[in-house]
Amino acid sequence: MMHMATHRADNSWGAHFRATFTLGVPLIGAQLAQLGIHTTDVVILGRLGAAHLAAIVLASQFFFTIFILGSGFANAVMPMVAQAYGRGDAVSVRRSVRMGMWVVLIYAALMIPVFYNVEGILLYAGQKPEVAALAGSYLKIAQWAMAPALLFMTLRGLVSAHGRAGVVLYVTIVILSVNAFFAYALVLGHFGFPALGIEGAAIVSVAVNILSFLLLTAYIQLRPELRRYELFVRFWRPDWQAFREVVQLGLPIGLTMLAEVTLFTGASLLMGNIGTLELAAHGIALQLASIAFMIPLGLAQAGTVRVGVAHGRGDRLGVVRASWAVLVVAAAIAVGGGILFAVAPTTLASIFLDTAGKDSAAVLAIAGPFVVIAGIFQLVDGLQAIAAGLLRGLKDTRIPMILALISYWPIGFLCAWFFAFPAGFGGVGVWFGFVSGLAAAAILLNWRFYRLVTQGAARPA
Repeated sequence: MMHMATHRADNSWGAHFRATFTLGVPLIGAQLAQLGIHTTDVVILGRLGAAHLAAIVLASQFFFTIFILGSGFANAVMPMVAQAYGRGDAVSVRRSVRMGMWVVLIYAALMIPVFYNVEGILLYAGQKPEVAALAGSYLKIAQWAMAPALLFMTLRGLVSAHGRAGVVLYVTIVILSVNAFFAYALVLGHFGFPALGIEGAAIVSVAVNILSFLLLTAYIQLRPELRRYELFVRFWRPDWQAFREVVQLGLPIGLTMLAEVTLFTGASLLMGNIGTLELAAHGIALQLASIAFMIPLGLAQAGTVRVGVAHGRGDRLGVVRASWAVLVVAAAIAVGGGILFAVAPTTLASIFLDTAGKDSAAVLAIAGPFVVIAGIFQLVDGLQAIAAGLLRGLKDTRIPMILALISYWPIGFLCAWFFAFPAGFGGVGVWFGFVSGLAAAAILLNWRFYRLVTQGAARPA
């Protein structure tokens, strides 16, 4: 193992850029395919009418919120495995992955009562009874997808540290196709299947998540260099130190991601106060921004692994060059995307609208400026996501969480409210607020990473 770690310490710029692409491209692809799975469900359920569409949007938001918090624990496994791999410590690799799986299973079990009470929670939050009932019936089934989805994410840390992220992309593409076929069949009743409506979509969601976990497990068991970790041998044996580390690293990651997601939810509520057309236009711009965000998200995961492995090796130059490579690639892509958003905002926005609809011209007119700002937003959002990923590679998650929370809420949300209402910019003001908050996060988190590296945090552990 050690000879493998040392032979990989090629610190030329070319090697770092190549490694960033080799790891980043499959992780970006997997993020986009994951988004594709959700989009397919929305498109298919939209055919059943507005109530079903509203229910799937609400239900998936609800599921996603709980998933995001839990995914912090799965994400914590990535730097733990990467650093142990860099040190050539196979025992720690096994412990980190196994305890990561324990933590996410316990988390999924603790969330079962929440999912069983969804209908009541949504009614309490003022949702229409019909929509709340549909969302509740979907989530009572879909909640069983939580455990396999989080287990899949945990195992992703292991294959990524070994530079085998390609398999994550292939598995995600397989389940994207399986999901599209069976959701179409079971929701609408095609190919001789019963039409199960929204519950059909939930059953398919559980099945594809179990399938993705089984496929990745099979891959690990078939590859000698991964099988030797014996992840499932004496799986029941606890390792409390690794368990604690997963929780301590993972909770701040989950809370940081949750804070960002809730910032967008809060902003949507502000938009709703401005008007329905503004909210529709905001939804379009946000959809475009979330597609673009999958790129820095995949690259941030690559950054966590690259920095983690170099840090585990005690290779400071490797940490510096790995982080620069990821930042440069992310910034270049964000600038390219930003230019595209600035040049063709209306064309991009019209992808999500039936242009013949009665309000569509009005929505497009409002969406145009939002999309242009979303272009600037891409750059700052990308840079803060990458910085968070790099800091995770150094296992630094607590202070970054505090910096991110300050940036998203006291700065981001307050600016969004101030620019929209007291300053009178309306919807555009909400987007200015977004940019301010994420720019603050980008500056603070990158500064934190720079400080840690210059102060020698990346010397041999």
